[in-house]
Amino acid sequence: MATDGEQAVILRMAVPVPLRRLFDYLPPDGLDPARLAPGQRLWVPFGNRKLVAVLVEVLAESPQAELKPALELIDAAPLFDGRSRAFLQWAADYYQAPLGELYAAALPVALRKGKPADHWAEQWLQLTTEGKGLPESALARAPKQQALLQLLLEQGRQSRTSLKERGHSAGSVRALLERGLAEWLAGPTVPPPIPAAEPGAPPQLNAEQQQVLEAVPGEGFSASLLEGTTGSGKTEVYLRLMQRALDRGQQALLLVPEIGLTPQTLRRIAARFPRHSIAALHSGLADGERAQAWLAAAAGQADIVIGTRSAILTPLPRPGVVLVDEEHDASFKQQDGVRYSARDLAVVLARNAGIPVLLGSATPSLESLHNALSGRYQHLRLRQRAGDARPPQIHVVPTLGQPLEEGFAPQVLRHIGETLARGEQVLVFINRRGFAPALTCDDCGWLADCPHCSSKLTLHRRQRHLRCHHCDYRRPLVDSCPQCHSRSLSALGGGTERSEELLARRFADFPVIRVDRDTTASKQALDRLLAPARDGEPCLLLGTQMLAKGHHLPRVTLVVIQDADGGLFSADFRAPERTGQLLEQVAGRAGRGELAGRVLVQSRFPEHPLLQLLLEKGYGAFARQLLRERATAQLPPLRAMALVRAECEEPRWAEEFLEQARAHLQALAPPSPELEYLGPVPALLERKSGRFRFYLQVTAVRRAQLQPLLARLCQWAEGHRNRRLRWAVDMDAQELS
Repeated sequence: MATDGEQAVILRMAVPVPLRRLFDYLPPDGLDPARLAPGQRLWVPFGNRKLVAVLVEVLAESPQAELKPALELIDAAPLFDGRSRAFLQWAADYYQAPLGELYAAALPVALRKGKPADHWAEQWLQLTTEGKGLPESALARAPKQQALLQLLLEQGRQSRTSLKERGHSAGSVRALLERGLAEWLAGPTVPPPIPAAEPGAPPQLNAEQQQVLEAVPGEGFSASLLEGTTGSGKTEVYLRLMQRALDRGQQALLLVPEIGLTPQTLRRIAARFPRHSIAALHSGLADGERAQAWLAAAAGQADIVIGTRSAILTPLPRPGVVLVDEEHDASFKQQDGVRYSARDLAVVLARNAGIPVLLGSATPSLESLHNALSGRYQHLRLRQRAGDARPPQIHVVPTLGQPLEEGFAPQVLRHIGETLARGEQVLVFINRRGFAPALTCDDCGWLADCPHCSSKLTLHRRQRHLRCHHCDYRRPLVDSCPQCHSRSLSALGGGTERSEELLARRFADFPVIRVDRDTTASKQALDRLLAPARDGEPCLLLGTQMLAKGHHLPRVTLVVIQDADGGLFSADFRAPERTGQLLEQVAGRAGRGELAGRVLVQSRFPEHPLLQLLLEKGYGAFARQLLRERATAQLPPLRAMALVRAECEEPRWAEEFLEQARAHLQALAPPSPELEYLGPVPALLERKSGRFRFYLQVTAVRRAQLQPLLARLCQWAEGHRNRRLRWAVDMDAQELS
């Protein structure tokens, strides 16, 4: 500790451990405390481990008597500014998450492992105020200096690497420096440019798009829901809002469900903003690439940040607008670790920064729609398709009692053939990958079960193995029943592989392009697979929900939905909502160009009232009916809900933990019409990866009722001594599985 007369310096650190508290340390031995500031990373000892922690606060005293010194300072300057630290603290409090784990989730892997930020530092040449005030032809008598000046005027600061690649000599750079027209600035390396589409003039906005653009305020916080039918030009609205922020010298953040599904959007943004740096943040990048992009965004070097869920946690020093595309998508909710919702945090980030946020979707989530209908969000609409495109015609094909060929009705196969013969494209949607979802013995009834999960093994015939799609357990394909040794084995149901075999056989003159997790495992695989379709060649696209979002394929005139009934009878109350969203999104792939589109929906229950409502009156009426049903049942979004989850190899211990948790909660706040408890009950997928899973459901009229209650529960639960049991609080839970 400090000697007499010296002011003690205490470092309060967020350490990445599952404890909801901060830890105090002394500065590293021999380090000048003046070099320390909140937001920096340091190596700290924790038990017998060495961890990367983030400095949250510098204090003069600590309640702890014995403090260890931190080991080493990693960053010369803070990675997290004051606004981002306050934002992460708010998220930790709301989601009842350890702050150290939230900082770890915010950092890319390379930085999480302690790689110094200056590993990617580079020198940048930028114009001084005097240089920016010069006309473009000011150095016409020195052509090389003139070319360099023009580059900096048109495209902004340039790295040493970029100047060398462009052929600008050290002499030209030195001349601008000596004239006081340019200066060097240290900063992170900007990620390599994203391949751009062919640049062109921005399209003319239609009246609806113009009204939406004018309705979003240019400054100050506002939250808006943009409900726009598929193909209505939502992306163009995003681009105009980005431009507005860039013109003010601010950054634009665009969140997308899966970056790999939106290559066209990335190319379009790169073509629209060639003078601006774009940072892409997603799991498909190498660790170094992602760290570069993150540092460029956090330093303000990247003007546009496009990313998946975790991008919402990236510090932005000059935010101007936040955009969330396909805001209904379930992938915006983290399902393990810190269980945050990127969509909901986008609204909090915009509120804290005093900027607009726009949530866009053709099929809004019931949460966002409820907020719009109740006046919390501004409700904006795009009802007409952009250009000459018209909404597709939708027809239901009853399949109950019909002879099906590998899941396809005869008239559906006929329509596919006729469409291909006209030189057009067909999209077939099947939300099951593999050859078949189950393998059974016809003689004794044996089913190929996963030994670790409450699920069947999916047959992948091409790879000749059985695979669990929950834990990824695999075993070789068997030729005989392991129970009775019969060779009468049957594949039950159909998946993308099985349908691919049939369609390739029936339509041998046309390419069949299968798009699922198995065919798009490698980087850029999806882009390569879809290249023939973008070129306009007649082909048959077959795939899972990866095909439902983010693709503009104007030659697709027929969409076939093989099975529309999947989520209509699920035990999960959210399943009908997701089914409606998926069907509407898939149907929206048809007729996006000049050619008319048609959708064929196969169903065993064509008279189901929700399916009829969706197909006859559209998603808007369908979603409003679901909201009425949720109100009657007192379910989200009409009530706030949190799940307390527990999992263990011994199911009895998980149930006992949740029973004790319920008793603890009820002692703090007894059940009432405003606060209800349900459980413990088994998760819909009761066993996963060898662990039995249960949850306790807590619902309240207001979220403010839940927060202090859950915080007290976490304090109690952290004292639980069974190390073989895992528990978590899932605020605003989206999955019951």
